Amino acid sequence: MYKVRLWSVRRSRFMEGLYNTVNPAIIAVLKGVTKVFGKKLDKPITAAEAGLKGFLFDCQMCGNCALSKTGMSCPMNCPKTIRNGPCGGVRPNGMCEVKPEMRCVWVAAWDGASRMKDGDAIKSIDFAVDHREKGTSTWLKLAREELAEDTK
Repeated sequence: MYKVRLWSVRRSRFMEGLYNTVNPAIIAVLKGVTKVFGKKLDKPITAAEAGLKGFLFDCQMCGNCALSKTGMSCPMNCPKTIRNGPCGGVRPNGMCEVKPEMRCVWVAAWDGASRMKDGDAIKSIDFAVDHREKGTSTWLKLAREELAEDTK
């Protein structure tokens, strides 16, 4: 997974384009599925998301995806789970202080973000992760938020 994660970061501009193309369709389908089936298909949908994002990005399914901001580098791969930037313990060679064999996820994130069209998104601060959402689908969350706005 680690090599695929690094591959995705190196191709973050391509992945951003793919995401921007495919995501609206995914959300539209999930809105329809949610209307028809409610929450009955949450487990298989979440498993499909975990499988795809896990393979491509080594996603940790925090329920609050930041890949589109962090150069396709999942910040939850940080051993310290630092969400808003490097911890200050990054080694001079860009490797993690906790896992010296691993490139710091935030060094990778800045590298990936520099290739993306919306590279400045990485500068926005996110709130701490709500750990109650761990293991939940960000796609379903976005679809349900859009569905709620459509019904207003």
